[in-house]
Amino acid sequence: MRFENKVAVVTGAGGGIGEGYAKGLAKEGASVVVAEIAREQGERVVREIRESGGEARFAETDVSSEASCQAMRDAALEAYGGVDYLVNNAAIYGSMELHSLLTVPLDYYQKFMAVNQTGPLLVTRAVYESMVERGGGAIINQSSTAAWMGAGYYGIAKLALHAITSSLARELGPRNIRVNAIAPGPTDTEATRKVVPEGIKGSILASMPLSRLGTVDDMVNACLFLLSDEARFITGQILAVDGGQIMRT
Repeated sequence: MRFENKVAVVTGAGGGIGEGYAKGLAKEGASVVVAEIAREQGERVVREIRESGGEARFAETDVSSEASCQAMRDAALEAYGGVDYLVNNAAIYGSMELHSLLTVPLDYYQKFMAVNQTGPLLVTRAVYESMVERGGGAIINQSSTAAWMGAGYYGIAKLALHAITSSLARELGPRNIRVNAIAPGPTDTEATRKVVPEGIKGSILASMPLSRLGTVDDMVNACLFLLSDEARFITGQILAVDGGQIMRT
């Protein structure tokens, strides 16, 4: 119960790793705002959290819209009085169109970056003042090992998120808010099954020291640690949870 009497916002919590984050936080005592653009999926997660004895509310949220992020913040304040933790998980991934940088339509590129790159900043701007009022907090940005792999516009957005993470860590540290990121490697989710062909997945796993797909629980354990007081002296870091896929020295 590391998060008892605390409030956490998890964006993109209607499925996959984001759903795991929301349920993991609720299991350890947090009241969770499921900030999700897909109403049916978000409401299902809230229902399942409540059926398991946890507390959660749904807030329909488009992270690429500043007004939508602020409305989500207002709903969190009305329901729970404030925000202590934020997990910026929402991103276009499972439904991602596959283009090269030279051929991607610019309107799609700009939409993609509005969600995957700018979205985490907009949500942070919406909720950080509430964190300050409550004495501080912690933020997790969801990155990917794709950030280090030259993986087109998806990788570019995630690499930019690393810079956003370190910059926000410097700006918010004096306000007692820690900011870190998690970079999952290949993880067994429905989205990954849609995006990564089986043949490519096999070659990736064969090259990894721990040659298996990551699980949602692997990511949840890392997230809960980084949000908790156990990580109270950690900020501005990118934690690769990837079976050794990327090794940086």
